[in-house]
Amino acid sequence: MIIIVKPSKKSKQLLLQKKQSFLNGRNDIYSYITTALFASLVGTYLDLLFVGIKFYHFPVRLFPEIFTINIGFTLLLLPLFTVFFLFAASRVSSPVRWVIIVHISMVICIIEQLSEQLGWFIHDADWNHAYSFFGYMLFLFIVWKLFVFFQSF
Repeated sequence: MIIIVKPSKKSKQLLLQKKQSFLNGRNDIYSYITTALFASLVGTYLDLLFVGIKFYHFPVRLFPEIFTINIGFTLLLLPLFTVFFLFAASRVSSPVRWVIIVHISMVICIIEQLSEQLGWFIHDADWNHAYSFFGYMLFLFIVWKLFVFFQSF
């Protein structure tokens, strides 16, 4: 007697899901790139605004004779950080995502203070680092929502 076992449709689907890469296709790539570009653009314009009204300035920056902001941060580090954030945030549940956003915002406040001690970043005397904490929380929330929006296309 010969027993033939055929895989079910469900097991084929599970097998296909396991073989997918960390990006689920073109839409994922476009969503990451578009959201990272948005983050870079918003970061650049916010820095231009805050430097313009003298809330802070960057004594150490690329091409200081041309740019008043640190373009290395806004055009390189911020988009890369955004992609890593989105990659991590897309793999966890909503409550964990909020914990990640809060922790990242706290870490950024600490990094800002370290940057000030190193002379890379100088805030106005009236600046409160809680502004950065809540600002980055809002920024990351908006970036996440935009990423989810782009994923729907």
